[in-house]
Amino acid sequence: MNRPVAVVTGASAGIGEATARRLAAEGFHVVLGARRLDRLHVIAKEIDGTAIELDVTDAGSVAAFADGVPHANVLVNNAGGARGLSTVAEGDPDEWRWMWEANVLGTLHVTKAFVPKLIASGDGHIVSVTSVAARDAYDNGSGYTSAKHAQSALHRTLRGELLGQPVRITEVLPGMVETDFSANRFGGDTERAAKVYQGLEPLTADDVADVIAFAVTRPPHVNIDEIVLKPRAQASATRVHRE
Repeated sequence: MNRPVAVVTGASAGIGEATARRLAAEGFHVVLGARRLDRLHVIAKEIDGTAIELDVTDAGSVAAFADGVPHANVLVNNAGGARGLSTVAEGDPDEWRWMWEANVLGTLHVTKAFVPKLIASGDGHIVSVTSVAARDAYDNGSGYTSAKHAQSALHRTLRGELLGQPVRITEVLPGMVETDFSANRFGGDTERAAKVYQGLEPLTADDVADVIAFAVTRPPHVNIDEIVLKPRAQASATRVHRE
C-alpha cells in the first residue's frame, strides 16, 4: 500500500464519517473505527478504506484495533460525546463516567496505541477533536465541559512530550455542529435536539472535516496547534444569535 494511512475513530457518522470521506479524497487509505461495524463497512466500501470494530472505552478493543493497523501516518481522535444536561448538584455519576471514559480515557487508550506507529512513519500527525466546551464552562454542562477540558489538556501535553519526534499535534475545537450529537445527548429525543439548531445556521460535519484535512495536508514542518471554528451566529459555547 503506497497511500499514507489515516485512522479515524468515531467514524460511523457525523464528523468522523465526514473526515474519513474527506481524507480518502485527499489520497489517504482510511481505517475507520467505531462500534457500529455494519455502518463502517458501508462507508469503507464507498471510500476504499478498512473498517475495524472499535470501542474506545474498552482497552482490549483498542488493542485489537491497533493490532489490525500495522502502519499509520495520521490519527484522528474523534470518538466521544455528551450525555445529559444535569446540574452539578443533580449530576448522574454514570453519565459523567461514560463521558470521561469516552472523551478522555478513550483518547488516552487510542493515542498510546498509535504513538509508536506514528513516530515510526517518519511524518505522523495526531488530531484530537475536542470542542469549544474545552474552553467554556456552562450551566448544566459540567460533566461534558470537564471531560473536554481534560481531553484538551491531555492533547496539549502531547505537544511538549513529542517535541523532537516526527509527529505533529493539532487540536480542533468545533462549536455548534448539526450531527447526531444533541440527539445522543438527549437520549434519542430528536425533536429536542432539533431545537438546539433552530434560528441559526450551524456548522456541518463537512465543515469540520475540511479544517482537519487542511491541517494534515500542510508540509511536515508546519504544525497547526489548534483550530477553533464556530458558526458565524455563535460567539461562545452558550452565546448565539437566532433569527
